[in-house]
Amino acid sequence: MTEVTPPTEDGPRVLKHPAISFEFFPPKTGEMEQNLWETIKRLAPLTPSFVSVTYGAGGSTRERTHSTIARILGETTLLPAAHLTCVGAARGEIDEIVSRYHEIGVRHIVALRGDPPGGIGTPFSTHPDGYQTSAELVAGIKMRYPDIEVSVSAYPEKHPESRDFDADIDMLKAKVDAGATRAITQVFFDNELYFRYLDRVRARGVLIPIVPGIMPMHNFRQARVFVTRAGTSVPGWLAEKFEGLDDDAETRKLVAATVVAGQVQKLNKHGVDTFHFYTMNRADLVFAICHLLGIRPAGAQKAA
Repeated sequence: MTEVTPPTEDGPRVLKHPAISFEFFPPKTGEMEQNLWETIKRLAPLTPSFVSVTYGAGGSTRERTHSTIARILGETTLLPAAHLTCVGAARGEIDEIVSRYHEIGVRHIVALRGDPPGGIGTPFSTHPDGYQTSAELVAGIKMRYPDIEVSVSAYPEKHPESRDFDADIDMLKAKVDAGATRAITQVFFDNELYFRYLDRVRARGVLIPIVPGIMPMHNFRQARVFVTRAGTSVPGWLAEKFEGLDDDAETRKLVAATVVAGQVQKLNKHGVDTFHFYTMNRADLVFAICHLLGIRPAGAQKAA
């Protein structure tokens, strides 16, 4: 198993507090917008390295993503990363979106192929004049704006559409060769999957950070449907922990916090020093988990 942080000469590893980042999605309603900004206000003092804002299927949230990013830049000290996909737009249109982001000060893009326009499980197609792969999108961004950092996706259980792991890692390597400097993983619940994947990509010469994507499951039933469609396996032991809790939100929250806290603490114990949290625009569980990792709000005083 790959150790992420090597032992010191004296023996045990000395780990600093992990680096963290958060993912949000653009709000659809006024109420959702208020909730998002309450979440941002709660999490911002944890000083994440960056926060990302998602981009709906086929660019369906394009303007809301842009306005959310612009507001984060204008009203907070956070560094926003804009999600961008290949789906539903010609190259010129996508290049214009990147140009608009660069103009307002965005210097980090999460470049993704994107889901099929008809949803996960339907045939994938891009615009005939568009970027055909995420590696092409990365190259297009870096060619025009070398100062933009580009993060990409990675799949510890391989992308559902990949022929096999070798083909999947070929695609990751192509994205790195095009200029990507960070990969963020799809959600996983078995840490061994992450470490085995890390061994595979390192053996292929992929040396960029592979940041684990972590998602607290506020609603297990809904989350299971979503993640399994995206190729993530849900272990039986995890399903058992949520049995009988469909109508008990408070207990679900406690169980979810316990499960994710255990996952990230075990990853951290084995040297993982960076985490990306899929917040689902909710702060409570993510804040608690960061606290357990030793992360405190900026300016917070230690208890006497």
